[in-house]
Amino acid sequence: MGACELTHQARVPIDFDLARAQHRAYEQALRDAGYLVDHLEGGSDLPDSVFVEDIAVVFDELAIITRPGADSRRHEVTAVARALDRYRKLEFIVPPGTLDGGDVLVCGQRVFAGVSTRTNRDAIAQVHHMLAPHGYTVRDVVVHGCLHLKSAVTALADDLLLINPAWIDKAALPGFRFVEVDPSEPSGANALRLDDRIIYSSAFPRTAERIRQAGLRVHAIETTEVAKAEGAVTCCSLILERG
Repeated sequence: MGACELTHQARVPIDFDLARAQHRAYEQALRDAGYLVDHLEGGSDLPDSVFVEDIAVVFDELAIITRPGADSRRHEVTAVARALDRYRKLEFIVPPGTLDGGDVLVCGQRVFAGVSTRTNRDAIAQVHHMLAPHGYTVRDVVVHGCLHLKSAVTALADDLLLINPAWIDKAALPGFRFVEVDPSEPSGANALRLDDRIIYSSAFPRTAERIRQAGLRVHAIETTEVAKAEGAVTCCSLILERG
């Protein structure tokens, strides 16, 4: 993890014992919400593999296996594809497309894909081709000032988004209601939506209160160490319904 890819942050030391403890608490939060947790093998050659979200985007009908924008992350694809093959039909992004799952925001049948340093329009066109037969719409959104689309906006409900409007224009996301991050917490737009609660970083208490005021239950966890690797709460899992 100390050799992870970094784009917008300077490299600082990661406390690996604390990172493991925080990850165990993250897993326990998922279990407490009624989810089963399936572990995949990591390895010294996979420093970013804790951020499993970037390697696939899972829908009820299929799972899209990505082609990450960072060359060093493409070795992660095999393990994730093997794990998801038990549950979903698989589709694969192919060259010259590059796609990180952190750039894909799914809100019901609406899909927004961030054009970023990791995701290009060729891959987004492939996603559209894969999803159109299943009734999804796919819209590209330009990302600026942050690594991924879901650094700037995540779903709290199918019609309610948590957003940092300094990093993404609300006009690019028509038809939604919004909870804006507190201005003092610009990195607070990443939240993991579960069936009955929102998993959220304890680093952003003012924004957490705004989420609660919107009528949602917040389960706060510590994320200091994954944040040093440009990670957040959505990054560390793939959530799917088992049919």
